[in-house]
Amino acid sequence: MNQIPLIAVVDDDEAVRSALSSLLRSLGYAVRGYGSAWDFLEDRDHDDPACMILDVQMPGMTGAELQARLRSVGRHFPIIFMTAFPTDRVRGQVMGAGASAYLSKPVDGDTIAQCLATALLGNDRPQ
Repeated sequence: MNQIPLIAVVDDDEAVRSALSSLLRSLGYAVRGYGSAWDFLEDRDHDDPACMILDVQMPGMTGAELQARLRSVGRHFPIIFMTAFPTDRVRGQVMGAGASAYLSKPVDGDTIAQCLATALLGNDRPQ
């Protein structure tokens, strides 16, 4: 039996995290939300997600820093970045490090669904 893909949502804005989690559940995904990069790293009770949707700018540790830390310890899964403050520099940095997408907030539900489908299809590829 196929398991429902788990999507981790890491965003310090509770309203964004809640709305995005609701959208993902309506699309048929399991969701686990985290208010910070540290919250995600400290969650040792769960396996890695099938995909992560990650805010770029967060206090304590940015999304790009979390991506680098995960890769440095061999944790590889698709990451979709979202930001209200897009820059070419950060886009180049995270996409060059293997991000699946870099989206500007606000993001519509169809775009999220499409990016997730694409990311999850490519999840079986070695990274």
